[in-house]
Amino acid sequence: MDLVVEGRALVRGRLGRWAIGIEDGKIVEIARKVKGDRRIDYGDNLILPGAIDPHVHFRDPGMTQKEDFSTGTLAAAYGGVTTALDMPNTLPPAVTAQELKNKKEVIAQKAWVDYGLFAGCMPGADIEDMAPLAVGFKLFMGSSTGKLLVTSDSDIANIAAQVRRTGKVLSVHAEDEALILNDYEEGLSDHLRNRPARAEVAAIQRLSRLDCRINLCHISSLEGLQATNGRPFTKEITAHHMFLDRSSGARAFAKVNPPLRTPEDRFALFRAFISGRIDMLGSDHAPHTIEDKEQDFESAPSGVPGVETTVPMMLAFIKKGTLPLKVLVRAMAERPSEIFGLNKGRIEEGRDADLMVVDTRTMAPIKINNLHSKCGWSPFEGRDAIFPRAVLVRGNLVVEDGQVVGERVGRDVVVAK
Repeated sequence: MDLVVEGRALVRGRLGRWAIGIEDGKIVEIARKVKGDRRIDYGDNLILPGAIDPHVHFRDPGMTQKEDFSTGTLAAAYGGVTTALDMPNTLPPAVTAQELKNKKEVIAQKAWVDYGLFAGCMPGADIEDMAPLAVGFKLFMGSSTGKLLVTSDSDIANIAAQVRRTGKVLSVHAEDEALILNDYEEGLSDHLRNRPARAEVAAIQRLSRLDCRINLCHISSLEGLQATNGRPFTKEITAHHMFLDRSSGARAFAKVNPPLRTPEDRFALFRAFISGRIDMLGSDHAPHTIEDKEQDFESAPSGVPGVETTVPMMLAFIKKGTLPLKVLVRAMAERPSEIFGLNKGRIEEGRDADLMVVDTRTMAPIKINNLHSKCGWSPFEGRDAIFPRAVLVRGNLVVEDGQVVGERVGRDVVVAK
């Protein structure tokens, strides 16, 4: 055995004292005692499956002044994320097989954690050609960063039919562009008025006509959540839509798409999350520079960073007794692994040895100086968080006790045939 990790591990849905034997990056044995060449005993610390973030924008290639794959995946590791799924709205956008291949070449040696790439869906795109290279497909029904907007019902139906034949997931930014206004904006309330909840609802209703595996990205409203009832979609939610609202200040630093909504909306989303009604916890990590965000509200781009802070903030709610541990693990690891077909997400024999170690006694306010994203800011500064004590990617210790202790071991979860 290459490595044995010991602690209070969540195994088969139960916490207990376990030894986890790791060899060639896989979990090969789980028992009370396991023999191995190297042993790390984390005492009474929690050992959980590493998080799978289904929604990040690492800005590489083309916008690396905001973030790149090295800084983004390092921030992910510090936040307990061992696999990050990156969106296609880069420069150039990943909307062809060749652009996906080019992007893979650019990022291949940069990653600290494992990753997968989404392919962008545009009218006329060769979905079948991109499928062997992509972890999933992304459709923008509402305008956002990049020029990947698709609005026609016929185009959307054609894209969905092609994606269905690949067997992969279509993740959708669900805002109906026809209901998005372009009036002048001076603040968050104006942004909310221009992108009302009914735009989210209308997009969800349009998607219900499609025969395709659909994941709804960043549900942002109570109405949007209610519109999913009885529909076979998987649902993703973000920390910023649960913890921030239109009264959160910070002006353009809190400008996102879909927008921050009312306190009632975010409370409803958080209640849905802690009750286990949300499939996946995603960060929608979308960093911009401080200079970008200091522009007037109208000109400033939408998006906030979150890959490093999302899971730690949720771990704080575990400590406070608000959030059941099993609910968090399901949304941050188990369901993403199932939805995207990854051999990860659980502490089980045969799965990748992606683990995070958590000392629940270390809860403290988030400090900007302790974060690792290139953008250098966070809307969550001052909020309680528990950052993992250690993170292992396929059995490789990457960060421990606030320090980088490993190498860039991240690799693509999709191996093209």
